Amino acid sequence: MKSISISPRPIIPLLLPQLEHRYKISRLNHRLPLLHLDGAGRSLLLMASLNNHNHNHHFRHADSTASPPSSAVAKISHLKAVVLGDAPASEEDDVVLPSHDFSRQALVPSQQKYLEMYKASIENPAGFWSGIASSEFYWKQRWGDQVYSENLDVRRGNIKIEWFKGGITNVCYNCLDRNIDAGLADKIALYWESNEPGFDATLTYSQLLQRVCQLANYLKSVGVRKGDAVVVYLPMLMELPITMLACARIGAVHSVVFAGFSSESLAQRIVDCKPKVVITCNAVKRGPKTILLKDIVDAALIDSANKGIFVDVCLTYENQLALKREKTKWKEGRDIWWEDVVPKYPTSCDVQWVDAEDPLFLLYTSGSTGKPKGVLHTTGGYMVYTATTFKYAFDYKDSDVYWCTADCGWITGHSYVTYGPMLNGATVLLYEGAPNYPDPGRCWDIVDKYKVTIFYTAPTLVRSLMRDGDEASYFSNLYVTRYSRKSLRVLGSVGEPINPIGGSRCPISDTWWQTETGGFMITPLPGAWPQKPGSATFPFFGVQPVIVDEKGVELDGECSGYLCVKSSWPGAFRTLYGDHERYETTYFKPFPGYYFTGDGCRRDKDGYHWLTGRVDDVINVSGHRIGTAEVESALVSHPQCAEAAVVGVEHQVKGQGIYAFVTPVEGISYSEELRKSLILTVRTQIGAFAAPDKIHWAPALPKTRSGKIMRRILRKIAARQLDELGDTSTLADPGVVDQLIKLADT
Repeated sequence: MKSISISPRPIIPLLLPQLEHRYKISRLNHRLPLLHLDGAGRSLLLMASLNNHNHNHHFRHADSTASPPSSAVAKISHLKAVVLGDAPASEEDDVVLPSHDFSRQALVPSQQKYLEMYKASIENPAGFWSGIASSEFYWKQRWGDQVYSENLDVRRGNIKIEWFKGGITNVCYNCLDRNIDAGLADKIALYWESNEPGFDATLTYSQLLQRVCQLANYLKSVGVRKGDAVVVYLPMLMELPITMLACARIGAVHSVVFAGFSSESLAQRIVDCKPKVVITCNAVKRGPKTILLKDIVDAALIDSANKGIFVDVCLTYENQLALKREKTKWKEGRDIWWEDVVPKYPTSCDVQWVDAEDPLFLLYTSGSTGKPKGVLHTTGGYMVYTATTFKYAFDYKDSDVYWCTADCGWITGHSYVTYGPMLNGATVLLYEGAPNYPDPGRCWDIVDKYKVTIFYTAPTLVRSLMRDGDEASYFSNLYVTRYSRKSLRVLGSVGEPINPIGGSRCPISDTWWQTETGGFMITPLPGAWPQKPGSATFPFFGVQPVIVDEKGVELDGECSGYLCVKSSWPGAFRTLYGDHERYETTYFKPFPGYYFTGDGCRRDKDGYHWLTGRVDDVINVSGHRIGTAEVESALVSHPQCAEAAVVGVEHQVKGQGIYAFVTPVEGISYSEELRKSLILTVRTQIGAFAAPDKIHWAPALPKTRSGKIMRRILRKIAARQLDELGDTSTLADPGVVDQLIKLADT
């Protein structure tokens, strides 16, 4: 791997001429496509595919002169395909293809079809997206002659993005009523699996609509109107998507806050958006642990009241498996039990028709200043984009049972738990609990129980299940092999920058997108593209990524730099709530004329994109700009390293040094020999200039419950600024911080 010269800008016209020739390549003799798989994903693939399995299967390289599939349209003569056999796919020139059978049935069955659709989406975005919007969604009133308008250049005035403005629609209607009218009334919309085994529930599309309407009617009765904010602090109960859809039905703006944030973080969001109602539940069980959510909300409401923001209604769902109502703290006159009021309301509710550019939801994301940013997504463009990305990226079929393990407190839960799937009439599985409770086989037990066909998860989840040892022993572990997993058809992974956690026995692929983008931006399509391990491959329809240097000059061909996007897409966020200036400064001023993603990217000689991590996660070592994700990837390739996180620290000679937090696999002791071996691995894979200056042993890394590594905390520990650690209450295990501090000088 090379060091990365980071610079800022966008990319795609080069794609078309590069792929006009035929190439010969054989396909993966495997029934599961490798969609969105990253380091953890390669483990997922193997775990999912060990059905009736020959455990000595490995992957080998097939010479690229093998007989070509009929769909091949590109000439990448030096590439090697991966098929079941002898050796792993681990180099940039290795590619993976799904089976012929999968491609024949795929929505996008070939590269040629992808290129046709992509070219149409770029050359005529208005025609491409209006065609999808008109044919696949219900509009009370069609938009005008102008499908979209945009200004991404701060030098030409205020940044503005609009899609389908003047079109009148409703996302809830399109998720529920439209699908019921299409004959899906009795189709299962939601499966729900409790934290406690043996407790579950289902809702059909018609039953879900009734529940949504009851809540919508209640919200209207307490004064919630179009444009009003509703803060939602719920775990993964069915009441969470019900609440989101109820808000959308009446034109209210929901702001879901991940039910792992502290009372201080929740109060920040309440103060910023000033909701009419807060919706929560009394408690939730996460594994064996009971979390008193209502207590957190109570503290947040006191905090926000002290800042002058008062909330009159706190609607609370009684989650009986976690806590009985008589043990729940209560404030009369403000707190209302969901079960006491919502079921009394009518099961039908008129739709509040809204403009395509009316707000749908606020979702707060972390900001470098410490103040959360309220990302605002609007209705029409987001609806069309999330539904379309879900449909094609997962190759969705009507018979699929879909499980995304993300929480609705994050954008993945908005776009790919609630809205994207339900706009397609999908059957969605929700799981309330911990992935390893009561044992590490719980995920696979759930897959078998519900016959899950599409499984979309985060690398952290799988890594957490792999901590017991190396992969070979893990795959033979009864927690995996005692389950069939035969139903799985498509696998996906999302969350962190790629790093290989699979012993290089299986090729990997990843998808790139952000809270701000609303949906996938650079992603494999499972039936179309040859995939390279670790590459996000090519852009989704309508997306024009570019790579630029420090001066904002677009770079052609093989290069590294800053990833930007040229021109808008329907799912783009429209502003930061109450702070349009910050919106422009953060995303559009760095490189005028482009949306700046904040990510570094490398494009290889074949046009494949490789995300190198946040550019603020770039360490400048003696003039070498090194992406932290690159160093982490090298460290985790070591067979005795389970996980790694890298930050920069001040260095008297080099300017910045590389400080690596390393978690060995279970059973491996910290040792000087291991430290030297890890450093040698980085020197070998990247170069001596990237060798870590410090290896800090870590029993675990500080993460939120969603799996996001809190690098801010790691930077403070590395710099020994222990009095500046800040709020650690959102961590899945705050005790990890104390462990890391104790090991700081080991």
